Amino acid sequence: MNNKNENQIKTKNTTIFFLMVFSFIVGGVFSLTILKWTPLLDDIKTSTVQTIKSGRGKQVYEKTSLSSAISKVYDSVVMIKTDSSTGTGFIYKADDKYGYILTNQHVISKGVNISVVTTDDEQVEAKVMGGDEYLDLAVLRIDKKYVKQIITIGNSEKVNLGDTIFTVGSPLGENYRGSVTSGILSGKDRMVSVNVTSTNTSDWIMKVLQIDASINPGNSGGPLLNVNGEVIGVCSMKLVDDEIEGMGFAIPIEYAMSHIESLEKGKKIEWPLLGIAMANSTSKEQLYANNIKIPENSPEGVVVVSVEKGTGAANSDLKTGDIITKLDGNEVKDYAHLRYELYKHKAGDTVEITYYRDNKEKKATVKLGKSS
Repeated sequence: MNNKNENQIKTKNTTIFFLMVFSFIVGGVFSLTILKWTPLLDDIKTSTVQTIKSGRGKQVYEKTSLSSAISKVYDSVVMIKTDSSTGTGFIYKADDKYGYILTNQHVISKGVNISVVTTDDEQVEAKVMGGDEYLDLAVLRIDKKYVKQIITIGNSEKVNLGDTIFTVGSPLGENYRGSVTSGILSGKDRMVSVNVTSTNTSDWIMKVLQIDASINPGNSGGPLLNVNGEVIGVCSMKLVDDEIEGMGFAIPIEYAMSHIESLEKGKKIEWPLLGIAMANSTSKEQLYANNIKIPENSPEGVVVVSVEKGTGAANSDLKTGDIITKLDGNEVKDYAHLRYELYKHKAGDTVEITYYRDNKEKKATVKLGKSS
């Protein structure tokens, strides 16, 4: 065989070798790409487990479990007991003497004797530092020796729709204390009507997080957490309806923490004061009881029942019978919406009120005072 043929054979073999290597690499990349964009890879990841032999056979441990995140927060969550009900709270801070617990105001509002139960089954007396019914938040204090763990404050704004969340709480009382439920973040900036009085009408509106994790009576005041075990909200309410299931809500943790200093010090939250008594334009009973008649085909809004002396409203053009439809250009259909827009402001701010009198649109400026 001459040198020319030998060189041709070597070149051919080298080419075949590199083609085989190239095909292997391309095939591997293609396979990984297919796996990445199909559920198969997720199935493989989920089924990748560590097994050990036990007396009953194989014990399985999921690598995608939330157990690590749960262990970071579990001992910071406590059950709250009052004379008439139970709820949940979590330890968010401690100093040299005390541990501080955040919960819902409605959990403790009817209680005289309030205590907390730790994960060690220790029941200890708690002192109420402060609370507010419109925030639906309250702060309790216990002796530091009962503090086993302090929760980490997160940020709800960094959580995206569909992200995994979980809760720890005491649904339905002591028998189910320490229950963990999980789900996803279903919605952000949901506007939910809240009733803080004994009436059937909404008193104001809260902007909350929506979740599909199971929330039941007793979960109120518990933490809503991300997969890192950071609290992103305070579970506060459940939408209960015969036709609706699986919708829970939580107060964003940023909103709660913005008021925490006042609550810790027992200071009354100073809400801005408009200076009027009001009724919804759709509430015929309220209007009749106050001897107020509004024109037919009047716009939907808030009717001024009376104006309080010495307030910003008294120094404006507003008077009994006026129908407020906007505050600073934002529509208000009832006094729940009016309070929501009003509580964005502080005492001393000046707001623009759009109202109707005799079916004619007018405007007035009002300097807000302080609630007593």
